Amino acid sequence: MTKPANPAQPETPERPPRIMLYSHDTFGLGHLRRSSALAAAVTSAVPNASALIMTGSPVAGRFAFPDRVDHIRLPGVTKRSDGSYESQTNGMPIEDTAELRAGIIRTTANRYDPDILIVDKEPTGFRGELLPTLDLLQERGRAKLVLGLRDVLDEPEVLAAEWERKGAVETTESYYHEIWIYGVRSIYDPTAGLDFSPSVQSRMHWTGYLRRAEQTETATEPDQPYILITPGGGGDGQAMVDLVLAAYEKDPTLGPAARIVYGPFLSGETRQDFEDRVALLQGRVSTVGFDSRMETLFAGADGVVCMGGYNTFCEVLSFNKRAVIVPRTVPRLEQYIRASRAEELGLIRMLDETRDGMTVDGMIAAIRNLGHQPLPSETMQPGLLDGLDYVAARVKAMLDGAMERAAE
Repeated sequence: MTKPANPAQPETPERPPRIMLYSHDTFGLGHLRRSSALAAAVTSAVPNASALIMTGSPVAGRFAFPDRVDHIRLPGVTKRSDGSYESQTNGMPIEDTAELRAGIIRTTANRYDPDILIVDKEPTGFRGELLPTLDLLQERGRAKLVLGLRDVLDEPEVLAAEWERKGAVETTESYYHEIWIYGVRSIYDPTAGLDFSPSVQSRMHWTGYLRRAEQTETATEPDQPYILITPGGGGDGQAMVDLVLAAYEKDPTLGPAARIVYGPFLSGETRQDFEDRVALLQGRVSTVGFDSRMETLFAGADGVVCMGGYNTFCEVLSFNKRAVIVPRTVPRLEQYIRASRAEELGLIRMLDETRDGMTVDGMIAAIRNLGHQPLPSETMQPGLLDGLDYVAARVKAMLDGAMERAAE
């Protein structure tokens, strides 16, 4: 005899949504900071969702992640000056390290079973390490796969050759349901040099830039006016910091005070040399090695001198700060392309090595003229900073679509 159902027995609760983000992070902070901002926005918009970031950043543990956002640190790799890679600490050949990372990513995806996977910048992952996971999730058929691209990747011809070598165009065509571009097409199209089919082009979404908000719980009024000096992660910012210090050394009347955030990747010997020079400037320049809440420092600054990475550019716009950008030009022209276009639009001023010269007098003039530059808001187009809202809306739409399919 069939046992009657117990009407008092509760139904199995629906599983809360799970968002997995992949950030290869072989150098710098940009990919991890972008993934963290996306995870925070998504979990805020979908209150019962969780997010898990897979990252190779060696400083991931120094970040404060929001509630319901966690991370797994992949074995680190470092890019040499010749463009090759080596393992950071485990003594393994780079091929074995990539295979180890690939196994960790796939195992995590298998157990976490995400509803959405958001991949930052690299369609195949570092050395193809993401492909086994893409195969798994595609075969399982549950997860929506999203490729997220920053506003500028590289020169079109250089990017096309790189993606051809990696099989990235084919991977994007075969696996990804949507491509999110964290910028606006009227400023720059990072995919212009890529031979995407009409099908992929129809799956592209221009989100706008990713707005940053101040961490209000730690915000305090600055004790004196200052300009913020930030080379981002710091690994390639030595020349810019050196030039700023030389400017304050040469001109004793230069102001306001400078607050330098070296970044976690500035070498120890170089930093000590800088600290010795700072000590002689009698409080006109202060320094800090790393601050995981850069938003608060941006919010309090009178102006900014910085390099031209994506996240720093988003902070300049978000906090409406007059900025001088000193872009790097190697190994990619990404920062130079972004800064050049932003200067054309009147959003920032660029210190161009070819046009202006990287001289001490040029930096003194740039700092003195900061206060006379227009604010970014004076020329900013509507919707420029709507990226996080757009992403949150796309995530909700994907999750709602999955629920509707499950109910059929």
